[in-house]
Amino acid sequence: METKVITLPLFHVAGYRIEANINEFESGLGKSIYHSLIERKDEIRDRKNENIILMQIYPMKPDFNPQVDKFTNIICYEISKLGEVPLNMISHTVNESKYVTFTHKGLESELNNSYDYIYGQWIEDTGNEPKDYDFEIWGEKYNPESSDNEIELFIALK
Repeated sequence: METKVITLPLFHVAGYRIEANINEFESGLGKSIYHSLIERKDEIRDRKNENIILMQIYPMKPDFNPQVDKFTNIICYEISKLGEVPLNMISHTVNESKYVTFTHKGLESELNNSYDYIYGQWIEDTGNEPKDYDFEIWGEKYNPESSDNEIELFIALK
């Protein structure tokens, strides 16, 4: 599995914020919010591109289990500058950080394998330590029900 460590500058996003665990998110809540975001994308000023970002911010507690414990999910677009956001949406700033990146290839339902690899084996092998968030970019090759699907993963590192 090919990973790369990069540094990204500060950036801003705008979209929907949801507090949910993985089970709640995957039970249809995530897809519903995803479709709402697409329907309202033209309301988001200064949108940089068509890529949708799923940002996941975790509470840093020792017994945290994302399957059961709620955490912050932001389904959003990157924006070029902060400004007014559409009704029921939020903006969020992501500070400059180092990330390990990895491209998940295959069905979205198999994404946990990629996360398990990064957060498990890769973190252990490299001695890096994750921050409290990660994000996915759903770009041109995002097709969750297809084996040709690609999702770019970015795990923030301390």
